[in-house]
Amino acid sequence: MFRDIGPLLVAIGLSLVAVGILCWGGGLSWFGRLPGDIRLQSDNVRVHIPITSMLVVSIVASIVLSLLRR
Repeated sequence: MFRDIGPLLVAIGLSLVAVGILCWGGGLSWFGRLPGDIRLQSDNVRVHIPITSMLVVSIVASIVLSLLRR
């Protein structure tokens, strides 16, 4: 059982490294600023509600998990 989970953990780790490098390099600077993301600002308060960005994350996660299930 634990031999089957090893490659999965390595794949998850490499994916996290790839996303980290993209974030660090500015490749994901558009994320959180999509049309439909709500930003409210006043002098002392900032509210950010990333509705569209979370929908994109949900769709991508659903596709990846359905591919892994097969």
